[in-house]
Amino acid sequence: MKRMELTLTRNDITEMIIEARIRKGIKWKDVAAEVGLSKEWVTAACLGQMTFTAEQAAKIIKIFGLPDEAAPFLQTVPYKGSLPTAVPTDPLIYRFYELVQVYGTTFKELIHEEFGDGIMSAIDYKMDLSRVADPNGDRVQIVLSGKYLAYKTY
Repeated sequence: MKRMELTLTRNDITEMIIEARIRKGIKWKDVAAEVGLSKEWVTAACLGQMTFTAEQAAKIIKIFGLPDEAAPFLQTVPYKGSLPTAVPTDPLIYRFYELVQVYGTTFKELIHEEFGDGIMSAIDYKMDLSRVADPNGDRVQIVLSGKYLAYKTY
C-alpha cells in the first residue's frame, strides 16, 4: 500500500498560528513588536491576509513554534478576502467590502483581545470622515467609534 504524504496549506498554518496563540496566551501586539510592524498588519498577516518577508516568516515560525515547512506559505501572496458573501457592485461600497474581507478577521481578533467576547455597535456609533492633504494625492481618513457591547450570559 502506498503511503500518502500529508502536505500543509496556508489555511493549516493559519489554524496552527491561532491554536498556538490561544494555547500560549500570545498577544498580537507582542507578535507585532517582535516582527517590528503594526499589530493590525501583523495580525492580518498571521491570519493569512498579508505576505511576510523571509526574515519576518522566520520570526513567526519561532514565536508560534511552526514547522520550517511553513516558511514558503508565510511568504506567498495570499488570496485576500476570506469572508464569503455576495459582492456589492457600487465601486465605493465594494472598497469597504474589500476592507472587511481583508481586515475583518483582524478587527474581530483585536476587539476580542482588547474587550472580550462582544461587538462594536453600529447603533451607538460615531464616524469622522475627513480629507487629509497629501502631496501624493489627497487621502480619505475615516475614524470609526462604536460602543462596545459584551455578549451576556443567561
